[in-house]
Amino acid sequence: MAKIDKSMIIGDILKVDQGLIPILLQSGMHCLGCPSSQMESLEDACMVHGIDVDEVVEDLNNYLEAAAI
Repeated sequence: MAKIDKSMIIGDILKVDQGLIPILLQSGMHCLGCPSSQMESLEDACMVHGIDVDEVVEDLNNYLEAAAI
């Protein structure tokens, strides 16, 4: 099973599972299609948007765990 960490590039996270997109959008990350997402880490993007990266990572990994069952 894939696991997300805060150092991952957003573009790479989107390649893991398209089901992660709604989680990122709900967290306030609306820049998924912008060019920065191809070279910006999840941690950097969360910092820019004032979002708690640890909560986002937990939500993403919880989704992946549930999807693997």
